[in-house]
Amino acid sequence: MATRSSKPGSGWLAYLSLGILFGTTLTKAEVLSWFRIQEMFRFQSPRMYLIIVSAILTAGISLELIRRFGMKTVSGEGIDVAPKVMGRGIRYAVGGTIFGLGWALAGACPGPLFALLGTGMTVMLVAILSGMAGTWLYGVVKLRLPH
Repeated sequence: MATRSSKPGSGWLAYLSLGILFGTTLTKAEVLSWFRIQEMFRFQSPRMYLIIVSAILTAGISLELIRRFGMKTVSGEGIDVAPKVMGRGIRYAVGGTIFGLGWALAGACPGPLFALLGTGMTVMLVAILSGMAGTWLYGVVKLRLPH
């Protein structure tokens, strides 16, 4: 069975290029700006909320298209999106609060941290390392948490 990849490692180049394009777009749109994020948290501008809503709509439409047309991955595997099972709510409130506090303290959500680092904001390395430490800690205590 033939694969679609023409050269070994060519997928990484595509991902790197898309990442650079996405980071540039976020930077030029000022989505990474600490001031824009503070405007959002102070309810001074709807700009960031509109961007977040557009991202949610794009993801929802994309997932529906994937389901409806039975799309496959680049390697030909089917994409199976399992239905979301909602919990009681407390874990979402606690997790959302921790996420929001980290976002407010760092001035950036986890997604664009690497783009901010790429723009020369080396202080974001602290946020990246903190996020990695938090992820590691979660992995350590995951089995002891009430899921």
